[in-house]
Amino acid sequence: MAINSQHVTGFVAGIGVSALGFYLYKRNQSKVDAFLGNHGIQLSSPLEKDPQSMTLKELFLAKEELEDLIAEKEFDQKEGKKTKSKGSKETA
Repeated sequence: MAINSQHVTGFVAGIGVSALGFYLYKRNQSKVDAFLGNHGIQLSSPLEKDPQSMTLKELFLAKEELEDLIAEKEFDQKEGKKTKSKGSKETA
């Protein structure tokens, strides 16, 4: 199936609608996030908020998220060192 002008028109229209939707979301982000938050959908990370305005529960959630990220980074670094040392032993 060859690409014709209808495909190109649909692609350009899709990009335009997506860009418009993103623009409108960013323009009204706080309202949209508040609406979704009231319905049980949390879009933003607790790390994106100002710590002074966060509740105790939000602070604990942010702490847990940070600890998880730290653990993942440490694991990745340890695995990276193991792979490098194994690779250097094999070539030696």
